[in-house]
Amino acid sequence: MGTTAQVDELLAALEHPLKPGIARLRLAILESDAGITEHVKWNAPSFCWDGVDRVTFRLRPGALFQVIFHRGATVRSDSAAFTFSDPSGLMSWAAPDRGIVDLSDLDAVAAHEEQVVALVTRWIRA
Repeated sequence: MGTTAQVDELLAALEHPLKPGIARLRLAILESDAGITEHVKWNAPSFCWDGVDRVTFRLRPGALFQVIFHRGATVRSDSAAFTFSDPSGLMSWAAPDRGIVDLSDLDAVAAHEEQVVALVTRWIRA
């Protein structure tokens, strides 16, 4: 599993009511594919595929925990033509190539962990 000291330190210092779920989902994502790497972006764990940020946690004060699905730091020229199917129905769309999954509590993290990991493994290759 490809954990990094940078993200380990961030999570060790994190004060968030969903911290156990955040840590659990982080490990599940890293265990899902040996090609996924991580680092800190937006003061949260971010997951890369082939050196490009693709999925980033969004940790806000309070109980908000979001998983942001994106295609890198800049808008790509093919963004309008990009399509992605979400059979889980968990994603909301901020743009044609930017999806968001809201996880409101630890029960939601546990209930949707497999679906979120499946979305991540498909998204990183899309």
